[in-house]
Amino acid sequence: MKKRNNLLEGPILKSILVISIPIIFANVLMTIYQLIDTFWVGRLGLEAVAAVSLSFPILFFLTSWAMGFTMAGSILVAQYNGKKDSENVSLSTGQTITLMLFFSVIISILGYFSSGFFLSFLTKDPSVLTQATSYLKILFLSTFALLIFSAFQSSLRSVGEVKFPMMVVLITVVLNFFLDPLFMFGWNFIPAMGVSGVALATLVTQYLSAMVGVVILVKGNYGVKLRLRDLKLRRLWIKKLFKLGFPSSIEHSSRAFGMVLMTFVVSIFGTLAVAAYGIGTRVLMFVIIPAVGLSISISTLVGNNLGAKRYNRTEKIVKTGIKLGFFALILIGILLFIFARQITQFFVPNEPELIVMSALFIRIMALSFGFIGIQMTIIGTLKAAGKTTTSMLLAMFHTFLLFILSFILAISFGLKELGIWVAYPAANFLSLILAFYFYRKKDWLKKELI
Repeated sequence: MKKRNNLLEGPILKSILVISIPIIFANVLMTIYQLIDTFWVGRLGLEAVAAVSLSFPILFFLTSWAMGFTMAGSILVAQYNGKKDSENVSLSTGQTITLMLFFSVIISILGYFSSGFFLSFLTKDPSVLTQATSYLKILFLSTFALLIFSAFQSSLRSVGEVKFPMMVVLITVVLNFFLDPLFMFGWNFIPAMGVSGVALATLVTQYLSAMVGVVILVKGNYGVKLRLRDLKLRRLWIKKLFKLGFPSSIEHSSRAFGMVLMTFVVSIFGTLAVAAYGIGTRVLMFVIIPAVGLSISISTLVGNNLGAKRYNRTEKIVKTGIKLGFFALILIGILLFIFARQITQFFVPNEPELIVMSALFIRIMALSFGFIGIQMTIIGTLKAAGKTTTSMLLAMFHTFLLFILSFILAISFGLKELGIWVAYPAANFLSLILAFYFYRKKDWLKKELI
């Protein structure tokens, strides 16, 4: 009850920070999870870094189809929680988890047997292709755990419980830090598995976190109690989840497909450019984490307040979030612009050409981080109100705009990889204009789904 009151009452800035800070920290940890992999793989050489860089967009693309439905579940959980309807809070969670089980089977089978086929379009280097294929196959076997934990995390966040999921992520990150070199280099009876060992470490930690999530939901200690009857699919609920979730799936997959398209463009310019792009985008993921955390917290607050019919407070929450997102990411952008070379050098200390190229990419992207902060706040607002189709259109616009600009600047204008780097701030600015248009329409305000 106290958590619910914090969502609906009290100072707005405090409410945003209480929810967003643990989410941001949890997302920072998830990115550190990825950066730890990059750190250890960087010790294996340029080809290993490129292999991991090529694999991630494909995994992200296939799993993103299911992730949209966790967003649908979280929207329903937030609005039912605002309405004090604990029965349907639990039912929303159960229906979402069952859908995740269904999707994970499909994605695991498809991804495992088609990894080499997909990767063959992105590289012709046999060493890179072999390592990337073995790495990606193992990761696809962890899809089940990844999706279940995502559903658990989304449900708890929607009722205002953000600290416990953060602690689970913290433990898995620490464990991953030690398992990566253990499986990668081998020790005693454990064989050295190289890049595949990094993927195996990820698989182990993800399954552990999923097991913890299921136990917590069954116990029901944090505002969401999962019961066996909630897992049986119901036609009405599936229609609700698909109505909200399918556009979100398209949104997530379009962003993921954009990464695949961008990787394809970058790969035209060789292994060095691919590795630089991989490092730069990993840093970008780390940078936008505050914006993603803010977006999730805004979505949680807006959803709960719409469910409770507190419309004036809802509007104030969004305005405060826009200001906070802009200034926070501007500050981060300045810091990254200054320390871009040192950050890159940390990951690949013995590759001077890669350091220079990656640092330039980071500095150019840093110019538009404030725009990302505003966009993510607006997107979180639209999703909480069930305007997932609008959010999908914004994501698709940014994806294809970035690809078109990159292709024109890099190939038509002959700027090569520099054209790709420049396309990022340009696409972010133009996408912000469209997002602000939808925000100003205010058709998201007073939008109830339940």
